[in-house]
Amino acid sequence: MYICTSFLKYNIHMKSVFLGIDHPAIAVKDVEKVTQWYCDVLGYEVFARNDKPVYIIKAPDGSFIEVMPEDGSPRPVRNVCTPGWSHLALRVSDMDKAMIELDKHNVLWAGPEFEAVGGGRIRNFTDPEGNMLQILQRE
Repeated sequence: MYICTSFLKYNIHMKSVFLGIDHPAIAVKDVEKVTQWYCDVLGYEVFARNDKPVYIIKAPDGSFIEVMPEDGSPRPVRNVCTPGWSHLALRVSDMDKAMIELDKHNVLWAGPEFEAVGGGRIRNFTDPEGNMLQILQRE
């Protein structure tokens, strides 16, 4: 296991400054449609919005996602191992119930369930614009 020992003193100080991830952001063609999908299918709620429009949506656990308009660049073909940010993993309390609920919304599954690194069950799917998501239940 890798441990950051060379900067240990610095890391202890910085842990009081850097608290964690506030939000990932996703750029999409249809901001309103995708925001509504995350609310209807995954239980998010609108936390904030501006006129661009850019939405900050809030998950039941209090975490956020930013949904913003894309800039018109071509979408690269991706899979979970494509370089750069790959996917957003959503932790669930009951994998079977989560899959049943997502099936009710006709999500596009991106493969079968498999074992998660570190233990647990995981399955990939996409949002309406093809962005990779995962549901994950840790053991």
